[in-house]
Formats: sequence, structure tokens, C-alpha cells
Amino acid sequence: MRLGEVSFWYRDLGGLPPQRAPLDGDTSVDVCIVGAGYTGLWTAYYLKKLDPGLNILIVEKEFAGYGASGRNGGWLTGGFSWKFQRYGQNVGDLVRALKGTVDEILRVASEESIDADILRTEELTIAVNDAQISRMRDEIKERQKFGETDIYELNASQARQRVNIPNLMGAMVTPGVARIQPAKLVTGLAACVERAGVRIVEGTTAVSLTKGYVHTDKGRVGAGAIIRATEGYTADLQQSPREWLPLNSAQIVTAPLSDAIWQEIGWNGRELIGDFANVYCYCQCTREGRLTIGSRGVPYLYGSRTDSDGAPDGVTIDRLKNILRQYFPSASKLEIDHAWCGVLGVPRDWCATVGMDAESRIGWAGGYVGVGVSTSNLVGRTLADLTLGRKTELTELPWVNRRVREWEREPLRWLGVRGM
Repeated sequence: MRLGEVSFWYRDLGGLPPQRAPLDGDTSVDVCIVGAGYTGLWTAYYLKKLDPGLNILIVEKEFAGYGASGRNGGWLTGGFSWKFQRYGQNVGDLVRALKGTVDEILRVASEESIDADILRTEELTIAVNDAQISRMRDEIKERQKFGETDIYELNASQARQRVNIPNLMGAMVTPGVARIQPAKLVTGLAACVERAGVRIVEGTTAVSLTKGYVHTDKGRVGAGAIIRATEGYTADLQQSPREWLPLNSAQIVTAPLSDAIWQEIGWNGRELIGDFANVYCYCQCTREGRLTIGSRGVPYLYGSRTDSDGAPDGVTIDRLKNILRQYFPSASKLEIDHAWCGVLGVPRDWCATVGMDAESRIGWAGGYVGVGVSTSNLVGRTLADLTLGRKTELTELPWVNRRVREWEREPLRWLGVRGM
């Protein structure tokens, strides 16, 4: 079993991509974006569409797609995973905007010839006991009330026709989602923005952001606007050590399943599969018929530290293997080919935000808590509008310029997260 090496998704691509050149001294640009993941790349993409003449530089510490963008579970859902009430009366507008991200990402992938193993499908969130059935029905009511009118419930018999999971009692269906290969999407998007004239420098660490400047270990970048697109790695910046908490999520991937095992499991629609357990899981079937199983890893490292190469600990791997045995016993004797983990950013109220400070001209976005594949696209379009001073429907959404209080100082932060 391979451990870490960023993620299986890069192994699937044939290995890590060649690294681009680092920053070679002080420079000046119109817009400097810190972080070459989905958020930074989508922002650059839409900025170039709105104003092709912009001089845009993306500064990346490792390589484009090193973080969650190249490690996630490949769920493109347009989902809303935060407390609806915390966004106020216009939350329905945000729900609808997020729903539209699936079609928008697939449109861009088609238009820009990005092959990301995309498969349109549905999401099944399963329930295997009475408590989970209760949670499922509460969630369906809540989400329908705030505009997700297309989700619905399957009874036990209907759910088993979709996938043969032991003790399955029901499932919630979310239509209009897609499976992707995340590293293919992020590397394809990086190449796309470069073709549009955006410069990406890698191996360059942003140390701090001040009005008009990004200070790095390779030089200073002067910029009319700065976008902080660091999500789970935001605590590494001097100004933002407690804004978002870096939490770990981990995955395993099996060897390809035989036709006999697939026949036993069913799962012919290749739906994205999650559950209503308190520590939820997320599963997909890859292009070549492997199973990926994901769930929470070691929850938090003291001092908001992050891992180096995505290698999960043994306890986390055993937990993921247990989920595989519980839900897909016929596949549980297969070799686990790879295990890896990644970091996601969590705000104090577990709700995502995007914004631009009018005085400093520093924009930010993050706090996706696990649904960043689709959310980052809407964020990118919103940041493009905010950067250019455009007043649009996106800049009026209730998450724009929404601030929450910081996480506690250590050791209270560590104790609190471990307690949760």
C-alpha cells in the first residue's frame, strides 16, 4: 500500500507534475493570487474572461493542486453543507447559485477540453439504523425548505436497487451531481489559465500579505489587488493564524473490482455515496472500477500544523477499512492500493465566506468544510466581480464579506477540537 505521496489521483496521472519555476525576485502585477488550488485558479480564469488584459500572477508554495484540490473525494455536488439560518433571509439565493456550479464546471471542462473523468450521476446518502433515518428525514425537510426541492427519500427496497449495502434502511437522493478525478481537473485548469496568459510560480512561499504587497521568500510582489486563496493552509500566513482551522480528511482506494464483485454490489449508476453517520463517509467509483472510501482523519494537529505529504496514520487507515467492510464486504478482501489525507479549512461557525476588503484590496475565500470542488467555482466568479468592482447578483449573496470570530488560542483550540 502506498502512503501519502500527495494522493492517489496524481499516481493515476503517472506521478506528480513537473514543478514550474519559482518567483525570481521583486515584481509588480495587476492581481496577485496566493494559492494555486481550485479557488485561485477559478478566480484567475474568470478575471481573464472579464478582462483579458489583466496581468495576473499566482504564487504557490508547492505546486498547482498540491492541497485539497488534488486530494479530495471527487464529489462535484453544488451542495450546501452549512447552517442555512446563519446566512440570513437570502440564503435561498446562495443555494440556487451553488446548484448551478455543477453545470458551470462541466461547461468549462468541455469548452477548455479538460478531461477529468467526469460522470454525471446522483448522490446517495444512506441510512443504516433508526437514528440515521431520523437524521435523513430532518435534513430532507430542512433542505427542501431552503430551496433544494429536487432531493427525495428512497425506502429500503428502493435503495437496495441502487446499491447492495448490508442493513440498508433508506437513502436520500440528490440529483444533478457529478464524479470527477480531482487532480485531472486542477491540472487541466492550471494549464488553461496559463494559456490565457496567467503566470504561475511554484516553490514560492507567501509569508505575509499587506496592502499592495505579497511578501514571499523569493521576493516581493506589488499588486493592485491581492486574493488569498489558501483555504486550509491559511494559518501559515502571519496575519491569519486563527481564522480557519486546518482539519484532516483521509481516503483509501482499492484495487479494481472484478465483474463478479460489481455484480454483487450493484451500484450500476455509479452514484456518489455518503452516509448519515455522525462521522460521515464519502465514496466513489473511479474510472477504472476502484472504490475510494473517505472520512475524517486525525482531526487536528496542535498549533494548526499541516501534514507534508498526505500520509495518514494507521488508526485512520483502519477506520476507513472498517467502513469498506461495513458497506462493501465483498470488496473488503481486495488490496488497498493507496491511502492519503488532506487539509480542509473550517471557520469558527462552520460556514464558508468570500469577500474583498475595500481599503486594503485584499480578497479572501474559504471555509468550505469539505464541499470545495463546487463551492470554489462560485467563489472564483464572485472574487472576479469583487476584484473588478462589479456589482452583480453574486456580490450580493449573503456570504459576501461575512466575518466570523477567530478560533481560540492554544491550548484551548486543540482541547476544543479534540472534544468535538
